[in-house]
Amino acid sequence: MPLLSPVLLYPIVGIGASAGGLSAFEDFFSRMPDEPNMAFVLVQHLAPDHKSLLAELIQRCTRMPVHEVTDGMAVAANCVYIIPPGFDLTLMSGTLQLLEPAAPRGQRLPIDSFFRSLALDQHERAIGIVLSGTGSDGSLGLRAIKAEGGLVLAQTLATTEFAGMPQNALNTGLVDFELEPAEMPAKLLAFAASAFGPAAKSLEIPRSFAETALKKIFALLRSHTGHDFSQYKLSTLQRRIERRLAVHQIAELGHYVHFLQVTPAEVQELFHDLLIGVTGFFRDPEAYQVLETKVIPELFVHKAPGDVVRVWSVGCSTGEEAYSLAILLHEHQSSLKQNFVLQVFATDLDSRSVSAARSGLYSASIAADVTPERLARYFVAEPDGGGYRIHKTIRDLLVFSEQDLIRDPPFSRLDLVCCRNLLIYLNADLQKRLIPLFHYALIPRGALFLGNSEGIGEHSNLFETTNRKAKLFRRLDEKSIALRQDVTVFLPPSDAVSRTTRKPKASVATRPSLRTITENALLEKATPPSALVNAQGTLLFLHGNMGDYLVSVAGEVAASNLLVMAREGLRSEVTVALHKAAKLDEQVFSPQLLVEVNGRKVCVNLTIRPLGAKEGPEGPLFLVTLDGVAEQTPPTEVPLSLGEVTETRIVGLQRELREKDDFLLSALEELESSNEELKSANEEMQSVNEELQATNEELETSKEELQSVNEELATVNAELQAKVGDLSHANNDMNNLLAGTGIGIIFVDHELNILRFTPDAKRLVHLIAGDLGRNLGHIMTRLAGYDTLVADIHAVLDTLVPHEGIVQSQDGQSYKMRIQPYRTLDQVIEGAVISFVDISEVLEARRALAEALDLARLAVVVRDSHDAVTVQDLEGKMLAWNSGAERLYGWTQSEALTLNVRDRVPLPLRASALSQVHELSLAKVLLPYETQRLTKDGRVLAVTLVSTALVNSAGNMYAIATTERLQEVLHD
Repeated sequence: MPLLSPVLLYPIVGIGASAGGLSAFEDFFSRMPDEPNMAFVLVQHLAPDHKSLLAELIQRCTRMPVHEVTDGMAVAANCVYIIPPGFDLTLMSGTLQLLEPAAPRGQRLPIDSFFRSLALDQHERAIGIVLSGTGSDGSLGLRAIKAEGGLVLAQTLATTEFAGMPQNALNTGLVDFELEPAEMPAKLLAFAASAFGPAAKSLEIPRSFAETALKKIFALLRSHTGHDFSQYKLSTLQRRIERRLAVHQIAELGHYVHFLQVTPAEVQELFHDLLIGVTGFFRDPEAYQVLETKVIPELFVHKAPGDVVRVWSVGCSTGEEAYSLAILLHEHQSSLKQNFVLQVFATDLDSRSVSAARSGLYSASIAADVTPERLARYFVAEPDGGGYRIHKTIRDLLVFSEQDLIRDPPFSRLDLVCCRNLLIYLNADLQKRLIPLFHYALIPRGALFLGNSEGIGEHSNLFETTNRKAKLFRRLDEKSIALRQDVTVFLPPSDAVSRTTRKPKASVATRPSLRTITENALLEKATPPSALVNAQGTLLFLHGNMGDYLVSVAGEVAASNLLVMAREGLRSEVTVALHKAAKLDEQVFSPQLLVEVNGRKVCVNLTIRPLGAKEGPEGPLFLVTLDGVAEQTPPTEVPLSLGEVTETRIVGLQRELREKDDFLLSALEELESSNEELKSANEEMQSVNEELQATNEELETSKEELQSVNEELATVNAELQAKVGDLSHANNDMNNLLAGTGIGIIFVDHELNILRFTPDAKRLVHLIAGDLGRNLGHIMTRLAGYDTLVADIHAVLDTLVPHEGIVQSQDGQSYKMRIQPYRTLDQVIEGAVISFVDISEVLEARRALAEALDLARLAVVVRDSHDAVTVQDLEGKMLAWNSGAERLYGWTQSEALTLNVRDRVPLPLRASALSQVHELSLAKVLLPYETQRLTKDGRVLAVTLVSTALVNSAGNMYAIATTERLQEVLHD
């Protein structure tokens, strides 16, 4: 059977970042090819009231199209999508949906929200990347991506500007690769090629081979971890193993088995991947609402104060579910205003998850799942902003332990078992064995809480359904031998060897010394019975026989208090005397008190003396001494009349009543005073508590808002810095452009204050760098004969009509001056621009062009003349030869330019020709004369010749021009 399912669709990469993320984005996309066959969605913490420049900045780093997301935009391969400011982003059926943020500013977690939707929509094709940023946004979303078989990457801490987000992602233990942003593209391309490319189409693997390979993997897992995965669902195992193959680019299952054998660390990674589960505080709020309102209250119905409420969270993962149960129990106990013993047992197979749960530290992103009231009451924010730690009152209710549900014995006498989203990973046979186990662990009418996709199956005789939608069940009180046999599978074997009970050795008593015996006997004989008490009457030490004066009373508190244990006749006196001694801090003596002891009257003297020891845990101490006087027997000599007996009795009762009234009045006064003080203190404490709570909530809110604003400002700052860099480059380019043009330009405002100028402007105006801000009219110019510059600028600013003119500098250079208004992009006039273009060369070129045109016109006359026109230098070499000369003499121009004038003059006339040249050199004017010239074919022509000296600007002759006209042909 095929182990690897062919996956042809492209992956979608979600990239989350906050402060410092811009440089990471640039490094990432600068190494990404143009067509990676992936889609990228960038989610960054952006200020909602500031337009983002991220799309523009990212577009410079990649040739892929970069889009700012609009609602309902479909995701396409080889494109980059960027979240707009002020929105949350989710993915649904391959389209991006924009949502108004539900959480207030400072508590928004857009990266977590998108990662979760990405995992639910794309499953194993989801890839999550966490880059630089503060806080913990993204760490919860990574768990959802990993649970669906996706890939998770995080930026190395050393390369981040802010390490909060990558650090929290790494703390989850779910990150597959920790890389620099520039290294991530290569890893993504390799993973995508292995998991989704053509190489992912594996061959059909024989069923026997696949089963053998899986058994080897199970054996390796059991030998390294001690846990058996052979009873897990095959589809789940295949999906997780496929993912490990793609991560390491291993194409065949057999090769992966060998890789496990030689790489023990990969066995641990596979073990952790198989145990990944999605969890969170109060996950599935509707189910927890039913649990809170219906099930939790019933757990306390038949409990008396002080009884134990026991709960078992099976497969607790990192503890969120277990702490959620403890919070619900604590809240209900607080509403009852009674104390119970709450115990929550939380177990899991993964030791790393149990360690994380024990620490009770969670990222700040849990604020999305926990109400603000619970967050303030049951969590404590870390001082460094690293998240929230569970409060000690809740942490003390839980016991975390590592447990294999298949192998280890269960807990017993539980009120509630919570096993959510664990059974879905186990095969049907194992599920059938676990439901009776939960039945055994629960007390009669105990509750079972399962996941959304779980149920009790065929065990309806063990549980009844109390809420089908919330997956809540109640244990039926039915026991059978078969059930007990099923449960014994999970119990450890009993010890066959009975343990013998050893009697403890009798301790050897140490005989006291004779002196000690003598002193104790004398003390008991000579001193009256005494008791050491505190101001409340608590007995701390007894001396002598106090049995005649004290009587034991049931109850732990009463058994140690003198005021309660005192016999009739002594109780009220002791109470009054102790109160007086404590109030006045002096010895109190009450003589001849009649105490009833076993039907007879005993007369004692009561003395209460302060000992002066007012420090210590017990407070002030008092020594109560009872000194017997004489035994009172009824008189027999003189019988008293009824009236005398009654009067005596009345006097005694009145005296006792007065004493009690005094005591009660004093106690009442103290009670009222204490009540008033306590009431006042309570009111003050309540007021202070409310103020502190309100202040704490405000500070927490302000802290979260400030942290969020700080992240947004850091993001905006990074974008603005990039923009400033662009503007700096553009400014440098503009300065170099203006300087390279050689044009002098001066920018002035409405008041003609200089704003900027180019270096070439210094040639016409006396400007230095310190002149910025000075008025242009206060600075001298180097313009000759032009003193209306200021007036012309004002005229342009008034009329908005550009002014042009030609001016000259003092060194004779000519410039074209142009004055025009300075307009902004919004067509606002903010000054004027004066430009000076050097046109000296242009004017010179114009003059040269005019001369050239004149010469050209003359050349046309010469060229088209019927007469022969020639030019020769002073040595007689031919320099020019027109078409008339060509027709007359027969030589072409190219041939004639190789001749000397002597070649064209007959031999007898050469001397006279030289004398004519000499006369021309002396600037003599020669009139037309007749002479003879030779043709190409040797004929002699009689011609009329006009010679003209060509003189340069220095007045020196440099050539001779001749015009020759035919007279007649003399001879051949």
